[in-house]
Amino acid sequence: MKEYQRIFVIVADSLGVGAMEDSPDFGDVGVNTLGHISQRVDTLEIPNLQKLGMANIIPLKQVEPVESPWGYYGKLKEKSKGKDTMTGHWEMMGLEVTKPFQTFTETGFPPELIQELEQRTGRKVIGNKSASGTEILEELAEEEIATGHMIVYTSADSVLQICGNEETFGLQELYRCCEIARELTMREEWRVGRVIARPYVGRKKGEFKRTSNRHDYALKPFGKTVLDALKAGGLDVVSIGKIRDIFDGEGITEAHKSKSSVHGMEQTVEAAKNDFHGLCFVNLVDFDALWGHRRNPEGYARELEKFDKNLGKLLDILRQEDLLIITADHGNDPTYTGTDHTREKVPFLAYSPSMEGNGEIPEQETFAVVGATVAENFGVEMPEGAIGESLLDILK
Repeated sequence: MKEYQRIFVIVADSLGVGAMEDSPDFGDVGVNTLGHISQRVDTLEIPNLQKLGMANIIPLKQVEPVESPWGYYGKLKEKSKGKDTMTGHWEMMGLEVTKPFQTFTETGFPPELIQELEQRTGRKVIGNKSASGTEILEELAEEEIATGHMIVYTSADSVLQICGNEETFGLQELYRCCEIARELTMREEWRVGRVIARPYVGRKKGEFKRTSNRHDYALKPFGKTVLDALKAGGLDVVSIGKIRDIFDGEGITEAHKSKSSVHGMEQTVEAAKNDFHGLCFVNLVDFDALWGHRRNPEGYARELEKFDKNLGKLLDILRQEDLLIITADHGNDPTYTGTDHTREKVPFLAYSPSMEGNGEIPEQETFAVVGATVAENFGVEMPEGAIGESLLDILK
């Protein structure tokens, strides 16, 4: 069996392709992120995704399926009980999450947690509700600057986020407060997937802008993943975007933070120009953060077009011994009610310049086929308890 020397796994964060059978249990009925975006916008020009078979996975209003896609295409189901970023990525690399991460979307954080956070940091908490990151700044940033209070908020994800003005609050002080919050939220009753430092600049409403000095304090995976197996096997594991944060650095040999999804694809193209042996694992978060949560199908469509242009640059320089996999970690239908992620199947596109075959693969029962395929390709054993069956014998 042929071994690919390099595998690129690109996660288009939240690009779901239709409801899971159990999606009503998660409050999601009839959701379809990509399909509904296609229905809502006048144009959607994604010629490179089209060549790979994206429009063969589900019907798209503006994009025709191709008779002979460049590679293989299909859908993946999520086996874990969740619809968040960490659950999706962890499952992709072999971990089944059986207990969803806690969210505090409806109520804000418990008074006991807030009181202890105030005592430990020496700062009063303001906010403590579910909100958009830009909206909470417009509402409370001037108060934070004037008083030194600390803006704490959450979202539909399992997250505790703290805002701090880089000039008045200070970046290191923000990180200190987040480290305390992470320690507190390790307790079972308050445990969240991530604590996120959200620094910003500006002094008055209309001028506030979040900076790229964001830092995520994630839980460590509860077991070994395919990333650990690759690293232990002496292979390269290059992370781009928030992959390092999602896995809290476990199994990563080289990490690159991205300023945007466009920047993340530029970094991926640069990585493809370098010699490495192993996995390049990429998360493109703007689909989710900028457009899905903000229920903006037009913005989502334009982001897909930007991605497609840089995807073309990557396709141009892929080597014969490279394998590209494009997928997602959950849905976030920008036409649905609320601001939460949506429980959806995700796309699976696989292509190599050396592939001789193409076509549809059967619908898979878990995202973990991605990690299992990577593990088999590089000859490393799946960690104990890891799930997923390799598709390597199909991708040829």
